[in-house]
Amino acid sequence: MTKKIPNISESEWEVMHVLWKKAPQTANEVISSLQEQTDWKPKTVRTLLDRLSRKKVIGVNKELRVYTFYPLYSQDECQRAEAQSFIQRIYGGTLKSMLVQFIEEDSLSEEDIKELRSMLDEKPKKRESKDED
Repeated sequence: MTKKIPNISESEWEVMHVLWKKAPQTANEVISSLQEQTDWKPKTVRTLLDRLSRKKVIGVNKELRVYTFYPLYSQDECQRAEAQSFIQRIYGGTLKSMLVQFIEEDSLSEEDIKELRSMLDEKPKKRESKDED
């Protein structure tokens, strides 16, 4: 069973990307990283860190004089949860509907289609090897 991961807003994702690159980090380090990419004020970043901490998406080490922050979930776990939420909200939980729409609207390049075809061909092999374990 997968862990229930709290919803993360678009702004919070930016903070998480910084922490996934390197953790633990102090609030000032996170602020410094985000100021290279955004025009957010330090108070905004501190609010986002506080919000993520209250949601229990990031942890806070309070043992040192300066608090450090670290992610409690991997990037892969959060992306997977967000993708499932998106498919549920927009496509009624049907992945096939989403894929059909992307394919019909030419959103996928030939290279994307080749990669998907290769992944789909590999999928049964992975299942078979899991069943054997």
